[in-house]
Amino acid sequence: MEWVLTEALLSQSRDPRGLLETLCRGEASAERVETLRFLLQRLEDEEARGGGGGGGALPEAAREVATGYLVPLLRGLRGRPSGAPDSGQPATRSPRVLRAAGAALCSCVRLARGSQLAAALAEEALRDLLAVRPAPGLAGAVEVLAAVGPCLRLREDGPLLERVAQAALALALGGDAAGTAEDAAALVAGRLLPALGQCGGAALRAVWGGLVASETPSEPGRVGPRLLVLSALAEKLLPEPGERGAGPDARRCWRFWRTVQAGLAQAEDALARKRARHLLQRAVEVSAELGADCACGPLEGNGPSLFWWSEKKKDELLKFWENYLLIMETLEGNQIHVIKPVLPKLNNLFEYAVSEENGCWLFHPSWHMCIYKRTFESENKILNKEGVFHFLELYETKALPFSPEFSEFIIGPLMDALSESSLYSRSPGQLIGSGSPLGLKLQKFLVSYISLLPEEIKNSFLLSFIQKMTSRHWCAVPILFLSKALAHVPRCKALDVEGLFALRDVLQSTMITHQILLRGAAQCYLLQTAMNLVDVEKVSFSEVSAFLMSLRQEESLARGTSLWTELCDWLHVNESCFRGSSTCSSVGLHETSSLNAYVKNLVQEYIKSPAWETGENRFMPDWFEAKLVAMMVLLAVDVEGMKIQSNEKWRTQNVLRIFLDPLLDALMKFGTNAYMPLLKTDRCLQLLLKLLHTCLLKGFSTQDDEVLTLLQNFFMSTTESICEFILRRLTVDELNSVSDLDRCHLYLMVLTELINLHLKIGWKRGNPIWRVISPLKNASIQHLQEMDSGQEPTLGRQIQRVMSMAALAMVCKAIDQKPELQLDSPDAGPTERFLSSLQLNQTLQKPHMEEPSSLFEESSSQGWGKIVAQYIHDQWVCLSFLLKKYHTLIPTSEGEILEPILPAVHMPMRTLQSALEALTILPSDQVLPVFHCMKILVPKLLTSCESLCIEAFDMAWKILSSLSNTQLIFWSNLKAFVQFVFDTKVLTIAAKIKGQAYFKIKEIMYKIIEMSAIKTGVFNTLISYCCKSWIVCTSNVSQGSLSSAKNYSELVLEACIFGTVFRRDQRTKREDHYVRICAVKFLCLLDGSNMSHKLFMEDLAIKLLEKDELVSKSRTRYYVNSQQHRVKNRVWQTLLVLFPRFDQNFLNRIVDKIFQAGFINNQASIKYFIEWIIILILHKFPQFLPKFWDCFSYGEENLKTSICTLLSVLSHLEIITQNTPEKKPVLKQALITVLNWCFNHNFSIRLYALVALKKIWSICKMLHVEEFDALTSVIESSLNQVENMHGAGNARKNWQRIQEHFFFATFHPLKDYCLETIFYILPRLSGLIEDEWIAIDKFTQFTDIPLDAGFQWYLSPTQLCELKPGDWSQQDIGYNSGEADTQSEWTDVQKKIIPWKNNVPDVDLELVFQDRAAKLGKSISRLIVVASLIDKPTNLGGLCRTCEVFGASGLVLGNLQCIRDKQFQHLSVSAEQWLPLVEVKPRQLIDYLQEKKAEGYTIIGVEQTARSSDLTQFRFPEKSLLLLGNEREGIPAYLIQQLDVCVEIPQQGIIRSLNVHVSGALLIWEYTRQQLLNHGDMVS
Repeated sequence: MEWVLTEALLSQSRDPRGLLETLCRGEASAERVETLRFLLQRLEDEEARGGGGGGGALPEAAREVATGYLVPLLRGLRGRPSGAPDSGQPATRSPRVLRAAGAALCSCVRLARGSQLAAALAEEALRDLLAVRPAPGLAGAVEVLAAVGPCLRLREDGPLLERVAQAALALALGGDAAGTAEDAAALVAGRLLPALGQCGGAALRAVWGGLVASETPSEPGRVGPRLLVLSALAEKLLPEPGERGAGPDARRCWRFWRTVQAGLAQAEDALARKRARHLLQRAVEVSAELGADCACGPLEGNGPSLFWWSEKKKDELLKFWENYLLIMETLEGNQIHVIKPVLPKLNNLFEYAVSEENGCWLFHPSWHMCIYKRTFESENKILNKEGVFHFLELYETKALPFSPEFSEFIIGPLMDALSESSLYSRSPGQLIGSGSPLGLKLQKFLVSYISLLPEEIKNSFLLSFIQKMTSRHWCAVPILFLSKALAHVPRCKALDVEGLFALRDVLQSTMITHQILLRGAAQCYLLQTAMNLVDVEKVSFSEVSAFLMSLRQEESLARGTSLWTELCDWLHVNESCFRGSSTCSSVGLHETSSLNAYVKNLVQEYIKSPAWETGENRFMPDWFEAKLVAMMVLLAVDVEGMKIQSNEKWRTQNVLRIFLDPLLDALMKFGTNAYMPLLKTDRCLQLLLKLLHTCLLKGFSTQDDEVLTLLQNFFMSTTESICEFILRRLTVDELNSVSDLDRCHLYLMVLTELINLHLKIGWKRGNPIWRVISPLKNASIQHLQEMDSGQEPTLGRQIQRVMSMAALAMVCKAIDQKPELQLDSPDAGPTERFLSSLQLNQTLQKPHMEEPSSLFEESSSQGWGKIVAQYIHDQWVCLSFLLKKYHTLIPTSEGEILEPILPAVHMPMRTLQSALEALTILPSDQVLPVFHCMKILVPKLLTSCESLCIEAFDMAWKILSSLSNTQLIFWSNLKAFVQFVFDTKVLTIAAKIKGQAYFKIKEIMYKIIEMSAIKTGVFNTLISYCCKSWIVCTSNVSQGSLSSAKNYSELVLEACIFGTVFRRDQRTKREDHYVRICAVKFLCLLDGSNMSHKLFMEDLAIKLLEKDELVSKSRTRYYVNSQQHRVKNRVWQTLLVLFPRFDQNFLNRIVDKIFQAGFINNQASIKYFIEWIIILILHKFPQFLPKFWDCFSYGEENLKTSICTLLSVLSHLEIITQNTPEKKPVLKQALITVLNWCFNHNFSIRLYALVALKKIWSICKMLHVEEFDALTSVIESSLNQVENMHGAGNARKNWQRIQEHFFFATFHPLKDYCLETIFYILPRLSGLIEDEWIAIDKFTQFTDIPLDAGFQWYLSPTQLCELKPGDWSQQDIGYNSGEADTQSEWTDVQKKIIPWKNNVPDVDLELVFQDRAAKLGKSISRLIVVASLIDKPTNLGGLCRTCEVFGASGLVLGNLQCIRDKQFQHLSVSAEQWLPLVEVKPRQLIDYLQEKKAEGYTIIGVEQTARSSDLTQFRFPEKSLLLLGNEREGIPAYLIQQLDVCVEIPQQGIIRSLNVHVSGALLIWEYTRQQLLNHGDMVS
């Protein structure tokens, strides 16, 4: 329209100056400025043709327009309303006005024929560019520079061009201004840089020089701006045909290629990656067009160029880059089904990249690494896994030459990708217990790669690899498999001290919080890595021992394990090779080359007291050194044991004696040397304990361990001296500070260890322990009595009181363990009376400070609360001993004893109340002795004080439930809790009185089961304890032995159906077979002839059937391996185990329920179990056959799902009739029944009926039953027909499959009745997930519940266990006819079309959304789709996606808020981000349509009307507006009047109309198709 207006103005007036002045007056609207632009361009054209009518006045007029109107307009200084205050900020103009003004300015400068004007304007705009960015004035400055830049003179204005180029580059890269807006960078790159590129010369060289000089950014976010600049100048930076050295050639610059690679691999947004692909594609196209050789020099050494071109290898190069770009574009789709077929092409890239002649790289390997980086960075986890797998498989089939890029990639991106735990999951169908596929691949890869590395590279690579393992906090699973892979690297001398300490750092920094089993395994692998890879000549014994101390011995390096033996062997082989050192180690000794000499010096230095040590109190030394010395002593002794012959065992004793002489000598002097330094005594006792603890063999009998026997004998000889020392220290007031509490604990631990030693070798009357126990006990009691005399509580007195109670608790434990230590008479003596009279839970008063801050000046002092808690804990340890000793004297109520001699024993109610009080005081790690006391008290008081006992249950449960199962104290507390709440006596009494305690116990039972869902192993503890409590051998069982168990049969029921939770909200992965195994083995021990056992099993069976019915009702249809399927499966497995104990009377009660269970649409495994148990019932009790026949008479509606089950039972009629004397009536009834179903319309039913008919008829022929001769022809012809079916159709295949199915061909209901078939074989063959298979060895390995001697039905004697799951499934899993994809490479693959114009797009400033579209290089049509009448977000979202795909110029919506709707976004898949959206309310549609008509649009309605046009005949104008109607009402009548034409879609069916989204999509595509044909453009 503006062009038409321009022509009209020129036709009426030939005075250009007057026209220009007229247009420059008034408001600067878009239409006015565009008209001015067209006028100037027309004048410029006439000037060029020599027909300008303005003469010499035109240049001057153009100059005035430029300086007086256009430049102020662009700078935002014109057009401000009169009277408006000057804010100092430039006025903001629309992009349309700025673009038109810039074009007009360019024409003005050319018309003015003044290069000086261009330079002056450029200088002014450059100042604005540098001063105001990124303010609104930036856009104007950019437009001025883009307009006048091409008019500047290359030679005279060269410096100015350089400055403009430098400023523009700095803005585009955001390098010189913090926080430069992204829009500003896009504006400069889209408008100014292409204009400067047209200038060539100095400007282009300045931009290129700036790009080359700067470093390639390493941060992903900084790559985008650089790619934006390169894309904008791509056509200028790449040579054109015919140009020879005229400008820069980006192909020869390695920084250019590094930027492209960074964009391909690291760019965070898809647009930057797209620009990188475009640059690569253009470089390849330009190289092919030029036809000249080209190379970019290598970065270092003689490696391959980052990019090169050879005309001789043009075809190979084009194929390589075509595949490369195809892979990179496909990876953008993030859809694994599209990407996976393309990945084999990556193998071709490696074939192209390596020379077959000399085995070197032809293409730089960094290009391949970019592809892997993209797969690793993908949001699609499956793609991550595919990429990692593909990389790890490289060396399985290829011999790739060494490249530093590979090593850097492995230690960088690959290891980052390997940190994801989910990658290590098992593949579908892989058995539990088999290794992780990724773990195995990683292991093979690392071994292959390191073996191919040059020796000079191998050491640094391994060190970097291990250091990378310390650079982050790894999860347990990745660190385990990385460690395992390292452990399998072949032996080599690759690591020195730095490498050894790097391994130690892995142990210390990355595995602190890992699960114990995984952490222990990783430690083992890292130790094996050290033994395989450390160069022993570069490390010393002290460095090795420091590394070994980072291992947790109880988790990995325990003595007696294979790893310990392997370590000893390594030390033995390399003993003479370790490096010696003149420097002092951590314990102050000089290194020697011999292990024995090193250990001898180690012990001597450890025992030796520092010169400054005196006899005064010191803090306890750290246990670290004692652990180190003990471990090295035992390692050295075991290494020595490898050297000697079997008849030279005396040498072991000599070596051990040499090592321990300083220790034994010091220990022998304990009793006589009262002035021995305290630090020395502490160290000696610590070493004694650590030697004994470390020496214990794991998994071996201690009697077979010669070293342990020697150690015990050595320390036994020092018992008397140690006991005298400890007795003196504990009884003579020498311990009186807070730090002495740790020392007291040490003394008591040593004393306990000595008692255990003497217990093992036999107790003698003259033992030194005898002389310690009584004085220690008496002194402790005396101290405690003195403290109660009311003296002022000083720190020393309170500490002595705590230690006396601790000593007394230790004595009680020792006497409980060895009653002979009790020197008093069995009757209650002074000790018992004192313990019974203790003031329980008495809080120790905080002592008065004898010296200011004396309590807190010691760094190791404990909080006073912790000290008090230990004191109360020890009180309850003593009381537990007392109650256990006199449990028979505890009355059931306190009124029975008038004058209690032992208050704590004779007043149990008060004691239990004190126990409850103690639970509120003590921390959770100190409550164990309180639980032990409750176990003794609760059974006595449950009848008389039920409420108090319930309070005890609640309080104990509250403490237990607050603990985490990762805490070690949790399991000991749980065990003690279960033992007192579920004690047999408690359960019996509670069930007898049926009071609140009974229901409280059941409530706790269900809470424990619920807790087991998140704390693995909790239910195990409960069921194991209860089952072991209920087990009594059947030979001497009483009738009431299971009376209490029957009242708690729900516990066994829950155990029988317990297992992995499958529900999504509760899904956990845990090994829970223990619970079911425990319950099943318990049930196997029950005797059906024992009435109590019989009643228990019958009650359980009824509850199981009720559970099955409940699960069936909860969901009528359930899926294979769902939670419902698993529970039902476990129910029927348990019923099968119980079946042999059922008699006819009981089966009479439940047989109907069993038959009824068969009428439900069950999964395969449950069908098999139901069919099996029905077969067993009919075999054992033929009396139930009439009920079975009755099942066939139910209505057909009921038989739809059950008839196959009933027919499967009949296929085993031979087994059923074994116990039937008269078989003919049964066979006759079976034949008549089956023949009826052989002609059923359902194919599956016919197959089952024919299988049963074939089996039954074979029995009839074998028995020669004459009565059935009349049926012979019918039966034989039916069977012959099915056997001889022609063709290879599904009918014949299915007949063959069902006959080969294990249930009909191999399974024997009697011979296969065993635990293996029930719990392993049948679940495996029926398609149950592997979690539900319980291997038979798990039953044998679980020894908590023994098996009865007569129990022999473990293994299946038939060939059933050798079968594999077949193709045929009974109404369960559909047959999967899909073939496995074994193609190495597809001939054709999906390729998602990603449009890109030949030239990099300019930034379109018309609309924000058009701007986004332009950045993508989209081709925008002139089609507008109006959807204001549509209501549903799904239709709008689909339309949005369709419009974006086909390049509509805009989508009109009734409310823009709808794009936030989740349903909209689900259908649009982000199309709203790349499509212009306009909001027009339905009531505004008439005005909007009229406005568009005025702009030249044809208004097209999608509606069926009397005058509507057929879509196949209609021709769309280029400017089309498509109006879509409402989903229900279509286009209203008042809007139909506004339409230029209505178009309808021809229909062939009956339904009246299409969905509005589908209708719109059809018309949008038809418009696009016609426009493509008209313009000859191909969209791909």
